[in-house]
Amino acid sequence: MYPEEFVIPMKEELTDIGFSELLTPEDVEIQLAKKGTTLVMINSVCGCAAGTARPGVILAITHATTRPDHLTTSFAGFDIDAVQALRQHLLPYPPSSPSIALFKDGKLVHFIERHEMEGMPAQAIARNLIHVFEQHCN
Repeated sequence: MYPEEFVIPMKEELTDIGFSELLTPEDVEIQLAKKGTTLVMINSVCGCAAGTARPGVILAITHATTRPDHLTTSFAGFDIDAVQALRQHLLPYPPSSPSIALFKDGKLVHFIERHEMEGMPAQAIARNLIHVFEQHCN
């Protein structure tokens, strides 16, 4: 488990713009039972989370005209039980952090794995997400 003093600033990058945290398996189940669209960012301490994933998500959320109904996040290596519960909803995809998922009425409709973000600029991730929001968040 990562030290809290490392994780908190990385969590705050998302919570400060309106993301709610999924801290327990119960939080995950309650959230994914909701109607509408839920964006889930599985956050991480790695460089691609800091360099592309979080900035890409932030760009998408701040520039999209159509957004998910719910913005959520959980932190791999810190919110361990919640991330494990999330990963059950992401099958058949293998564990990946960071990663970004969009659920509609509790069903996974889009997933971006870490390997799809590595080496990509944040703007490309944002464009991908904005396009997905336009498809699924109406």
